Amino acid sequence: MLFGNLTRDPELRALPSGMNVVNFSIATNRTFKDRDGKKQEQTDFHNVVVFGRQADTVNQYLKKGSSVFVEGRMQTRSWEKDGEKKYRTEVIADRVQFGPKGSGTRSTGSGQSGEDHHEEETSGGGGGASGIDYPKDDINPDDIPF
Repeated sequence: MLFGNLTRDPELRALPSGMNVVNFSIATNRTFKDRDGKKQEQTDFHNVVVFGRQADTVNQYLKKGSSVFVEGRMQTRSWEKDGEKKYRTEVIADRVQFGPKGSGTRSTGSGQSGEDHHEEETSGGGGGASGIDYPKDDINPDDIPF
């Protein structure tokens, strides 16, 4: 299980079988204290592969900077290129959940948490750039029952 931000836009391809596959990478951050008690930050990068219908959804809604929760398994594959053996370790995603849209994400006008959210944003109805409809009337604190 990993939670991080996309470091690049997803790349969609089709396998010879016709099934879609998307590749992207995410950065995960870790904060810890070293032996001297100083706060340290470490960033790790992970390659992620998603297959099938979920690949189409990821390609449609996620962009560089989007936050995402990935659940899957680790797989290392190897191949030979120019007489040299190459290795790549990837997360084969079983499940991808879109994270909150907001700070750290690039605003492209496409919804990231599903089609319903996307339709709210593009319909132009209401309360500002955040897509939340706030009440137009002022709230009187004396009217609150608690």
